[in-house]
Amino acid sequence: MEKKKKTFTSTEVKRRYNEKVYSQISFSAPKDLVEEFREICRNIGISQASVFKKFIADFVEKYR
Repeated sequence: MEKKKKTFTSTEVKRRYNEKVYSQISFSAPKDLVEEFREICRNIGISQASVFKKFIADFVEKYR
């Protein structure tokens, strides 16, 4: 019987790529503020991550 070559699922490949290319930032905020933020993002149809990415990009550009 021939040994099968080990393969990785698409999810595993994406996970490895993301670990190489991205970092995570974590912080705490008051619950009421977070709830309001999430609600606003839902109402206007944008992702929460996109808000932070835009803020960080603008901040870096300003202070670079």
